[in-house]
Amino acid sequence: MKLDVNALGTFYRMAREGAGLAAGRLTKMTGVDTQVGVTKLNFMRGKEIRYDFEDGTDKVGIRVELSGGLDGHSVVVFDRQSALRIVQMLIADADAEAFDEMSKSAATEVGQVMNSGFVDGWADVLETVIDVSTPEFIEGATAEPFFGDIEEAPGEQDLALLFQSHINAVGNEIGFSHYLFPNRDSMAGLLERLRTSDGIEYDKLDGFDRMAEQGAEEVAKTATTLTGIETSVEIRRLNFVSLETIPESVSNERLVGVAFEFDGTPSGYLLFLFDEKSAHEIVDAMVPMETDGDGETFDEMGKSAIKELGNIMASGFLDGWANVLDTTIDHSTPEFIHDIGAAAVDPVIIQLGENQEFAFVFDTHVVADGREFDCEVYAIPDEDDLERALNDLDVDRIDETPTTAEFGDVENI
Repeated sequence: MKLDVNALGTFYRMAREGAGLAAGRLTKMTGVDTQVGVTKLNFMRGKEIRYDFEDGTDKVGIRVELSGGLDGHSVVVFDRQSALRIVQMLIADADAEAFDEMSKSAATEVGQVMNSGFVDGWADVLETVIDVSTPEFIEGATAEPFFGDIEEAPGEQDLALLFQSHINAVGNEIGFSHYLFPNRDSMAGLLERLRTSDGIEYDKLDGFDRMAEQGAEEVAKTATTLTGIETSVEIRRLNFVSLETIPESVSNERLVGVAFEFDGTPSGYLLFLFDEKSAHEIVDAMVPMETDGDGETFDEMGKSAIKELGNIMASGFLDGWANVLDTTIDHSTPEFIHDIGAAAVDPVIIQLGENQEFAFVFDTHVVADGREFDCEVYAIPDEDDLERALNDLDVDRIDETPTTAEFGDVENI
């Protein structure tokens, strides 16, 4: 199976169009204003999909099977309380705590309307007909009731292309997500029809995702070594998104971090972003003396510590890519960032947006147990360079060329 930016761009437009129709139909049905949140094409392994469902809350889903122009399964997933609130909007005397037959029927109808909105949007973009099965009501607190018996759902280590859309009800505590699990053969046929270039072998993208996983683990190991704070990778995803939507996925709070431009095969941008508390924790761990920061600002010594950590993490991350690709990737000196969410990534988006509309984004979340350490890592390669790098990738080299970061003298920052 091969894919290229044009085909994935079409899929992305499908996802946005479907989300818009689904949101509009929910508004018409319930009278609640809705807005489309972040829409992504995620390349995710089964273990990462299941992680989304391990937040300790019960969920309700409406699942349908698709056939015709696109084969697979479409699932709308609510947290349980959101589903009950929607049912109460439709049935005044509905039970606020449990789903009886009437409540299940109402929730199923809402889910069916939304699934139909997504499917109609996809069909419009593809100019085809997609048939939808009778909806199935599902309850559960893990992924298994929702996806466990779906053939298209990936195994723990398998990489799958997954459509994800989020819609929020304005002014109401109602949120839900949508997942499309396309059949691999059906998806391959669509990709073949939509491709306008030689494209990238899907297995090469799988290999590059494994490279990114090694890089993420190297970041966590570097942070542990330099700060003494035991860290690990919590979430790691490869997303295909419109550049203009990347700021939407960044936390809307003051962030501290470092940005790098890297050059080689591939080229692009790498960002490490911390919340302010985590940044101060890092400075305290790396600088063995009182600094002049006031809790909100960072003095030169504090900035230097953050940049030093970012510099070594960047080297470990990118050196792993260069080793596997048998090439050279250089990165710039670190640029310190201290700004509100979206503003922290806007300069990168502006630079990339001069030449491309979409981007593959390696999105990683590194955390620590029992300590304040919250780091978001964004690696955003240039799409043309990435395609060349993937086509040259020897996947057998990935496990044969482990990365080990080199640590210089960081005591006199």
